[in-house]
Parts: sequence; C-alpha cells; structure tokens
Amino acid sequence: MDIVTRAINWFGDPAQWSGVDGIPNRVQEHLFYSGLSLLIAALIALPLGLFVGHTGRGAFLAVNSAGAARALPTVGLVGLTVVVFGIGLTPTLLPLVALAIPAILVNTYAGVQQVDKQLRDAAHGMGMKGRQVLFQVELPVALPLIILGLRTAAVQIVSTATIAAYVGLGGLGRYIFDGLARREYEVMVGGAVLSVLLALGTEALFVGVQRLIVSPGLRQRAPVR
Repeated sequence: MDIVTRAINWFGDPAQWSGVDGIPNRVQEHLFYSGLSLLIAALIALPLGLFVGHTGRGAFLAVNSAGAARALPTVGLVGLTVVVFGIGLTPTLLPLVALAIPAILVNTYAGVQQVDKQLRDAAHGMGMKGRQVLFQVELPVALPLIILGLRTAAVQIVSTATIAAYVGLGGLGRYIFDGLARREYEVMVGGAVLSVLLALGTEALFVGVQRLIVSPGLRQRAPVR
C-alpha cells in the first residue's frame, strides 16, 4: 500500500478524530500556540511600528533590528531557549514571537510612513494634534499594510508552530515528530498536510478580514512583507 493511500486511511480512521491525540485536539493546541504568539508579537510590534512611523524616531534601528531578527534560525533559537528556560511553553513561544515581530513592525512602520504628506498637512490644518493625526488619518490609511504584516506573521507562525512538539508539547508537530520516530509515515504525512491546510486557512482568513474592513481604494497599496 503506497503512502498516499495509507495517509487517506489514517484520516478516515475514527480513532484519529477523538481523544487527546485526535486531530481536533491537536489542531486546537496548534491554534493556541499560534494565536498566543501572534497576540504577544502584535502587542510589541504594533505600538512600536506606529510610534516609529509617526515620529520617525528610531526608524533606522527598528527596521534594521527587524531585518536582523529575520535571520535568526528558529530551531537554533528553540534549542537556546530550552537551555535557558527548560522544557515548556516559553521555549515554544519565544521563537514564534521573534519570527512574527519583524513582519508586523516593518509593515506597520512602512504603512504609516508612506501616508501622503499632503494628507498629514490637511489634518494639521484642520486643527488635529499628534495622536488625532495618527489614529484618525495615518492608521486608517496604513491599515492594508498593517493587516498584510499581521497576515504574513500569522502564516509564518502557523507554519512553524510544529516546533512545539520538539520541546515536548502538542500541536500538529506531534504527528510529524512521532510519525518520524516510529516510522509511521502516514501519520507524518497527515500532520504535514494538516499544517499546510491550516496555514492556507489562515491566509484566507486574513484576506477575508482585509476585504471586510479595508476600503477598496486602499487595498492596492504596495506590499512590503
């Protein structure tokens, strides 16, 4: 029996759809690690990106630091955090947060920084102050790039959250690591397929959100990624 047929049979086995090791529970664990990492990264990168884009202060340092963070090897970072913090949730979250921050920070900064100067001048001419200009003019115009940054970060996190199994936690990586260790390749393929589908679903979700909350005239802004 070839590996594809075995993987299809694995999906069709009712035992895979219930219990601690069942697909619904593993997907839920994967989404928990991913969602928590994205939330922490957004809480750090969004305010920083808005501040840097609005004021221009620290732009060189922020953008270049984000670029350097992109070069960090995720697995190496996991190994380092395991040495420092031991086995647990922290060694999973830290690399995922570090992976997500650059995309959110750079796109938020670029979105605000690229707002038309005449639009800012008009806002100041209407008597708006700094925060009013930021939240009522710059933020709405920058929204397409901000969502793009969140979307890129979310897909990267969901695709990489399989590392949770590497430090003894759950998620879809459990199927990949356990399947490889036990040479049950249909389990490994099943975990990989589920990870890909979850990443594609995340991409589609953010595209849908962007279409709902961003006006058509603002969707065509140049992507930064």
